[in-house]
Amino acid sequence: MKDYDVLIIGAGPIGMACAIEAKKAGLSYVIVEKGALVNSLYNYPVFMTFFSTSQRLEIGDVPFVSINPKPNRNEAVEYYRRVAEKFSLNIHLFERVEKVRKEADGLFDVGTSKTTYKAKQVIIATGFYDIPLLMDIPGETLPKVTHYYKDPHLYAFQNVVVIGANNSAIDAALETYRKGAKVTLVIRRGEIGSYVKYWVRPDIENRIKEGEITAYFNSEVLSITPDQVRIKTPEGEQVIENDFVIAMTGYQPDFGMLKKLGVEMGDGSQPFYDPETMESNLPGLYLAGVVCGGMDTHKWFIENSRVHAEQIFAHIAAQS
Repeated sequence: MKDYDVLIIGAGPIGMACAIEAKKAGLSYVIVEKGALVNSLYNYPVFMTFFSTSQRLEIGDVPFVSINPKPNRNEAVEYYRRVAEKFSLNIHLFERVEKVRKEADGLFDVGTSKTTYKAKQVIIATGFYDIPLLMDIPGETLPKVTHYYKDPHLYAFQNVVVIGANNSAIDAALETYRKGAKVTLVIRRGEIGSYVKYWVRPDIENRIKEGEITAYFNSEVLSITPDQVRIKTPEGEQVIENDFVIAMTGYQPDFGMLKKLGVEMGDGSQPFYDPETMESNLPGLYLAGVVCGGMDTHKWFIENSRVHAEQIFAHIAAQS
């Protein structure tokens, strides 16, 4: 049994920001992370460019220096690793939290895949990138289907269907096209998503206009087989030859874990928390970062949720 003032679940940028605040406050803490450091960022596409500038991704007052107007995924992964080193953060990686229970003495009993902890406060900073939104269609579990796009080289000279309308889908469509893939883009709505990066939008619109990428709007995938994809379009069903499907259909927080930890869920799977203190319905249990948005995954980002760490530790200090 290991005792801490604060236990933080999730070693993403916001979890790390919380650990830095704990260290500044002189509190004992530990971050427990089921995967690698900044696991969600690690799983981003290798050549992804952020929408934000590097300054808006900074934590702990550590400068994030990039030679690019917008930093990329590789620069961010290296930056956050350097921050972890600078502050000598106490991080336990590849350790999954399996239970959190508040005991009669007011302390949290936290069980993981490796050990058990006691903590006065618990912060959930788990993001939303771990569980893809499934289409529930025949063939979705075939090996050629992925909800996590990494590197375009795999798809060189292949017939690729990309599903989705926002940044992840559009990036995948453009990158695989430029590696020689024959790309078909399937979009439920009648246009490219409103969140697509402004410098990317003209590129995808021109590729579609020139016929270099085929796009089906107001359409959806009905089924997937080893060699084909069946699509419902306004003009009727289409069957196309296919080698790979990149389903960028979105992601969601681990609602099952939140409920198991005792967090109340409101309409639209919105977890309950006080926006001033970030404390959940369970005293001493806090939420931080993009997990606060529930299914509204476009509400919180690194740049606008960094402040959650300061809010949480201001409240913890006020309770002392």
